Amino acid sequence: MSILSGKNILLGISAGIAAYKTATLVRLFIKAGAHVKVVMTPSAKDFVTPLTLSTLSKHPVHTTFVDNADEDLWNNHVELGLWADFFIVAPATANTLSKMANGVCDNLLLATYLSAKCPVYFAPAMDLDMYKHPTTKQSFEKLKSFGNSIIPATSGELASGLVGEGRMAEPEDIVTFIENDILDKLPLRGNKVLITAGPTYEALDPVRFIGNHSSGKMGFEIAKASANLGAEVYLITGPTNQTLKHSLINVISVTSAEEMYQEAHKYFNQTNIAILAAAVADYRPKQVASQKIKKNDKTLVLELEKTKDILASLGDIKSNQILVGFALETENELENAKAKLKKKNLNLIVLNSLKDKGAGFKTETNKVTIIDNKNKVTEYQLKSKAEVANDLLKEIIKQLDA
Repeated sequence: MSILSGKNILLGISAGIAAYKTATLVRLFIKAGAHVKVVMTPSAKDFVTPLTLSTLSKHPVHTTFVDNADEDLWNNHVELGLWADFFIVAPATANTLSKMANGVCDNLLLATYLSAKCPVYFAPAMDLDMYKHPTTKQSFEKLKSFGNSIIPATSGELASGLVGEGRMAEPEDIVTFIENDILDKLPLRGNKVLITAGPTYEALDPVRFIGNHSSGKMGFEIAKASANLGAEVYLITGPTNQTLKHSLINVISVTSAEEMYQEAHKYFNQTNIAILAAAVADYRPKQVASQKIKKNDKTLVLELEKTKDILASLGDIKSNQILVGFALETENELENAKAKLKKKNLNLIVLNSLKDKGAGFKTETNKVTIIDNKNKVTEYQLKSKAEVANDLLKEIIKQLDA
């Protein structure tokens, strides 16, 4: 999954021959999972049709403040600017760039640009002499001083027949540039995060197992939030119905506590953050029957043995990693969580209680208390598990910055 997935992208198209490439650009943004709307200068319609772009984006394309079809409705440039997570002007002609740099507002695209609150990217496209002209260079520098990002033009054959700089970057390169630029600015860029999620199943025989009610949702939300902040994620998950596709997330599926132990140790030294959210079985059957156990007796006695403590074992060998554990308690919650934090050499522990309505297994929400290794206790209200994941990562980022 691209970092652009779920994002709102506003594409501004000005009147240059490179506008024909924007049909491909819209398709690539859609393929990346983004929502796309298009605003054009009136003259841009001479190079690519609004019908093509509206069909690809599945949204009306706007070129003027008032549509001829309904003169009572106007295209609200403020709403368009506020809707966008990212505004990309491509192609950005010398004329449009100059107007952007100097606050000229004589069409809908420029009015939207002046209203936008989001990051703005522009991909210049013009002939060689125009590209090298001092006023164009001045526009580039002025726009960059506003915080706008330039997607550099490339060299090649231009519409005039000249060969040189000024050719708009190819659509694939524009998407890659934006993705990399976003990632480079994210707070967890360059970090590798190990996350465990879900339950473990401990076999009794080839048919039956001992398990628990963990859905894995909390761990999956932490993995998604970590990747969205730029981290490379190793997600080790027990059996669960949760699914996740993201270019920065590597999913490793396991079944038992022993398998999770082995995989966690395999990846731990490669990571600098480890968040163990899985509900790992504390005990497993000492003997696993090779055939299905028959229902012959009124009672069945099982001898159980302890599983390896994954969290404690990582706490014993950690060097500079930030190690985070979870504690699901039913009594003496805070005291038990603090004891676990210290005993297992953790940086943070996330406490939740089965007594709290809406917390725990098989819910869309969670209510947690986060305790750090300086015994600072932070209580949070009932939130969605996605919001809890973001709260936890904020605390981890504070530890990284400390």
